[in-house]
Amino acid sequence: PNAYYDFDRIYSAEQWQKKQRWLSDYLGEYQPDIIGFQEVFSAESLKALVTSEGYGYFEVVDQPEIIDDFIYKRPVVAIASRYPIVDIQAVEANTELAQTLGLTDEFSFSRNILRATVDVPHMGNCDCYVVHFKSKRPMIEIDEQDNSRSAEQTIIESLKADVAGGWGSTIRRGSEATLLMIEMIERRETTGNPMVLMGDFNNTLADGVLSHLLTNSLRFASSIDSDAYLAKYCLNDAWHLFQQMLSNKENDIDETNVINDPNEIDETAIEIDRKVNLERMPTHYYGGSGSVLDYILLSCEFDASYQDSLFQVSAYNTYNRHLINPIFDRDGESTDHGVVLVTLTLRY
Repeated sequence: PNAYYDFDRIYSAEQWQKKQRWLSDYLGEYQPDIIGFQEVFSAESLKALVTSEGYGYFEVVDQPEIIDDFIYKRPVVAIASRYPIVDIQAVEANTELAQTLGLTDEFSFSRNILRATVDVPHMGNCDCYVVHFKSKRPMIEIDEQDNSRSAEQTIIESLKADVAGGWGSTIRRGSEATLLMIEMIERRETTGNPMVLMGDFNNTLADGVLSHLLTNSLRFASSIDSDAYLAKYCLNDAWHLFQQMLSNKENDIDETNVINDPNEIDETAIEIDRKVNLERMPTHYYGGSGSVLDYILLSCEFDASYQDSLFQVSAYNTYNRHLINPIFDRDGESTDHGVVLVTLTLRY
């Protein structure tokens, strides 16, 4: 019976049931073991839904803001798991470091970042981070109803607000990623736990604002030291690990070419090569263009090229039929993002 963001955004009973059914259908079809959620307004309702789907563990680290008794703002992130969650914490930003970076001593994440330590089979404790970084929406807004300005002045003020406010959001988003990465490195140094970072980054990893999340080299460190120590603290894009796995499989087939039927090998190699060159599907569309804003990043325990890895990324799926081919009765109350799913296979 409550509203989200604005007083007139209230689900009817039919819409609410359709939204719950959409999520239940996804969980039933894909059966993920660990799930990160963004923009959660009704944590208790979500917990009841995932519990009914077989998820015995569900956690949040804060609650949405409520104004006027029924309008919910500032939604939160959540995690559900089939495996035991043995610890749950909200990640705290290092305020001293924030000041060093030119931020205020009151800096905090725009949305609390959740860290859940999950007891994963064959691995033990694994730290799973769920994020929803600052959006690209400009931080500065003007009063467009102000009649004291001419039409041209209103346009000019809007332009300045977009330029400055957009850059402000970019600074905030990049700073959040930086301060989170520092906390992850310190946590890794203390516990040695494998790391999973998943969520809506509200940015592509390639444009520089968040690229430091994938830093894998040090300017003054030797390659020997980098190989020995640095990999332990670095994150890898699950998509790239998946592509790497397919390439390795193709190479394995090429190496066996001399002892197998060449025709059969060629057909198999061509099929795998097509997969290697698959285009990454967007997770969000704005107007007519799509982009990848949602990611799963993994530590070296999930990188098959790392000598002591335990798992490899054997599949990568972006569920987005509700975005590119929506059916109202099925997708009318779904989500405006694609769902990223990776499959991790134990290495023997």
